[in-house]
Amino acid sequence: MSCGEPHETDCREVLAEVYLYLDLECADERRFLIRHHLDECSPCLREYGIEREVKELVARCCGNETAPVELRERLRARLTELVFETDSREYLPD
Repeated sequence: MSCGEPHETDCREVLAEVYLYLDLECADERRFLIRHHLDECSPCLREYGIEREVKELVARCCGNETAPVELRERLRARLTELVFETDSREYLPD
């Protein structure tokens, strides 16, 4: 995804790291870059808001349960694969 505007940090990078950002699992410098990008890119901010709402909904539904480390790693790996698959789609006119 890209909003078409030039940014210091690419939209795809920001969205690929949005869960790390939400979970406070990235370095402070990276958090600053992502926050700066979200402040100036409304499509990414909107996507961030959706992801945050999903995370909050899951937290409410699951209480204080946490997923096993292995499951979280498999999910992150699969989500990363999906991001790359989405980025590599090709438009073929009819």
